Amino acid sequence: MKQKGNPAAGRRSKGRQPAVDPESLPYRAGVGIMLLNRQDEVFVAQRLDMRNAAWQMPQGGIDPGENAETAAYRELFEEVGVRNAKIIAESADWHSYDLPAHLVPRLWGGRYRGQRQKWFAMRFLGDDSEIRIDGEHAEFSAWRWAGLAELPAIIVPFKRPLYTLLVEEFRPLLHAVSEAPGRR
Repeated sequence: MKQKGNPAAGRRSKGRQPAVDPESLPYRAGVGIMLLNRQDEVFVAQRLDMRNAAWQMPQGGIDPGENAETAAYRELFEEVGVRNAKIIAESADWHSYDLPAHLVPRLWGGRYRGQRQKWFAMRFLGDDSEIRIDGEHAEFSAWRWAGLAELPAIIVPFKRPLYTLLVEEFRPLLHAVSEAPGRR
């Protein structure tokens, strides 16, 4: 019979770090990308490391020496394989989210409570055949285009307030940005 739970729970194991109050930790600096196709649908993908069908937009950390815009283009290429996109808007503010307490020790070495991100809306100028989620830094198992209003409902619950805010902030961009010359 399999034992449920953690038999070591409540005991200190050798080398184990004491519990840290997540609120005492800083936020990790990062970026997020709302990639829009010509039909104003948003690119979303399922994470490889999630058991349930939670979708998200591309996001990631800002490397030392990078600015937010450079990090956004790098993350878009690393996670989605796309270089054929242009920034059409940047979030007015940096937005943050907190991880659930049980995830703090498991992500980023337990050094951060969540992320503080600059978000970019980008127009995808290519076609779907250019999208590659199986690259060297693969993080996703599947992808699709979703409607803007659908985003908060398909994201993990702890990111819903952030996604709701992003939907409202970037909604005015839909159909407001003309396509690149010669593309229809």
